[in-house]
Amino acid sequence: MSEKSMESRESIDLDLSRYLLILKRWWLPATAIFAATVMVSAIATQFMKSSYEAEGKLLFRVPSFKVVGSNLLPTNAEGGGTGDLKSLIATQNPINTQIEVISSPSILQKTIEKLGLQDEEGKALEVEKLRSSLVLKIVGGTDVLRISYTSRDPELSAAVVNTIMSLYLENDILTNRSEAAATRQFIAKQLPKTQEAVNNAEVALRIFKQKNQIADLSEETRSAVATIGNLDNEMNTVKAQLDEVNAQTNQLRQKVELNSQEAIAVSALSQSPAVQGVLTQLQETDRQLAIERSRFLDDNPVIINLEAKKTSLKSLLQQQIGQTVGNQTQIPQSLLQIGELRQSLIQNFLQSEVQRFGLAKRLSSLYNSRSTYEQRVKIIPQLAQNQRELERKVEVAESTYQTLLKKVQELQLVENTNTASSRIIALASVPNKPVAGKKFIILLLGVMFGLFLAATSVLLLSMRDRSLKTLKEVRDVFRYTLLGIVPLSVKKVRSRYSNVESINPKVAVRDTPYSLTSEMYRMIQANLKFLSSDKVLKTIVITSAVPKEGKSTVSANLAAAIAQLGRKVLLIDADMRVPSQHHLWQLTNAVGLSEVLVGQAEFDVTVSKVMDNLDVLTAGVRPPNPLALLDSKRMASLIENFSSQDNYDFVIIDAPPLLLAADALTLSQMTDGILLVARPGVIDSNSANAAQEMLERSNYNVLGLVVNGLIDKNESSSYLYHDHEYFKPTKLTKEFQRLAKK
Repeated sequence: MSEKSMESRESIDLDLSRYLLILKRWWLPATAIFAATVMVSAIATQFMKSSYEAEGKLLFRVPSFKVVGSNLLPTNAEGGGTGDLKSLIATQNPINTQIEVISSPSILQKTIEKLGLQDEEGKALEVEKLRSSLVLKIVGGTDVLRISYTSRDPELSAAVVNTIMSLYLENDILTNRSEAAATRQFIAKQLPKTQEAVNNAEVALRIFKQKNQIADLSEETRSAVATIGNLDNEMNTVKAQLDEVNAQTNQLRQKVELNSQEAIAVSALSQSPAVQGVLTQLQETDRQLAIERSRFLDDNPVIINLEAKKTSLKSLLQQQIGQTVGNQTQIPQSLLQIGELRQSLIQNFLQSEVQRFGLAKRLSSLYNSRSTYEQRVKIIPQLAQNQRELERKVEVAESTYQTLLKKVQELQLVENTNTASSRIIALASVPNKPVAGKKFIILLLGVMFGLFLAATSVLLLSMRDRSLKTLKEVRDVFRYTLLGIVPLSVKKVRSRYSNVESINPKVAVRDTPYSLTSEMYRMIQANLKFLSSDKVLKTIVITSAVPKEGKSTVSANLAAAIAQLGRKVLLIDADMRVPSQHHLWQLTNAVGLSEVLVGQAEFDVTVSKVMDNLDVLTAGVRPPNPLALLDSKRMASLIENFSSQDNYDFVIIDAPPLLLAADALTLSQMTDGILLVARPGVIDSNSANAAQEMLERSNYNVLGLVVNGLIDKNESSSYLYHDHEYFKPTKLTKEFQRLAKK
């Protein structure tokens, strides 16, 4: 456990102890006030008239059409449970709302009018009075509401409960029907818009499919992927064939030494009958011309005719070639007639060219087809997404439309039903016995109010009482060394008529040397002996803050305790205003300190021997100004003589209270210090603070504090718990004490 928690625990214990002490101190007035309050409440219960309480019960449930505004609550199929109340606030019990409805002014006013309820003056009962007598309570763990009403008329109490329940059910039925009608009308207005939304969504989906040529995208995707694979295979086959045909074409081109255009032209000319006929005639003319040139000269008409014929045939040949292959193609004359082998090679070359061209076109077509499928496959995901969005819109629109249509049909049925959200499970019966609980409640309130008044009275009394009651309170104010505690010495006087306790004013150290009180005084003298190690105390002033604190008794007993140790002690009664020592020691006060100071008597004549080693100097006759005598050189000289001579080992001066006279402070300047006496229950906090401030301000030498008259039962912690065991006198002790007195 941490130090902080221990401190807080101690403070709590101290506070509780303080409160218990206050209660113990003022228990008598607190008990009287409590008893009087309870008695008054008990008497009041006797004048109460009997009241009768009737009760009925309602079971709540909510129909599936119950609505809030325009939003339908879920039905069984939508996740809600039929027969369960619904609340807008999750943490709120919905029956609380129905309680407010039942206790609403409209229903209560109808009840008053229907039953003709009247107050004591014969006037119509007010709604608030009816509500104050009505108790609505939920039966724990159920959907049942208990309705009870208390009245002096048992029949009236039952009639009020039953009337309120029936009026609530009628009101609930009307409310449900009106809500159902209003909701149906609202939904009916929404149906055309919802149907239009369905149509628009379906049209948008159809246009999208037509625009993008969509039948089944998933099937189309699978088909496109398969087709692309087949096209890849076919393209590979065509590429292989094209490579083979290219190689063959290149070889044939090298052999025929012609390109494709020239090979076509040569093949066409070699197969043209007109060209071959003109070419044959031209060759024949050249042959004839060669023969005739060997016979004739060039200017011979035969040669000229043959030359003209040759020229004509050449012109005709060019014309036929132009008609066959076109004028743009120039074909050497040597290629106009070719052999069968070359003709066959040219045919093979041309066929190879045609095949190569066909394969190239096919490969290009395959590439285009594959590209088309690839483009389609790429846009299919986007098309599928758009299609799903449109389909969802269609589904949502259709679902909304179907829901609204179904609700309209349900609400049409509800408008013609008489279904309430609750039903009566127990009608109120006329009570036979009066209610006894009110008397008990009043008595209980009386007890509680009595406790409150008693606690308040104790608090007020403790606030008014400023006296310091405990040792702790005294020590908190006087922050001096505690030299001893003297318990309250009480002598019990018993008789057949009374048992009274009276305080014993005798000198305890002398009269009861074996008592606890005597031992406490011996402890004080021991603490004084060891209080200062460097200086021996010989003269002290004993005083208190206010009168009645027992300073004189402490002075007498302390002097007796020191004297019993064999030290010679002088006890001086310096309280010339209210002297006490002559009463304690049963001496005459005709001559004393005042006479010694003014020189009317000698010290040896005035001093009295009261015990072995103990002399007492009484106060004497009261002078007009005691302070003047005490503050004189004569008094200082006497004290110095008493302490310096060997006649006395210790001088104790009984001085007046600090707050009433300056005598004690004046005498303290002539002695070794002040011994302050404080008595709980006598000294108050204001006087204690004033005395403490006075002593601290002037730096007086305060030797310590003696707490006198301690009442152990008022303390939070018992300081003298075992005294009855340790200081229990034995027969031998009593006999020794009796002989000592003789």
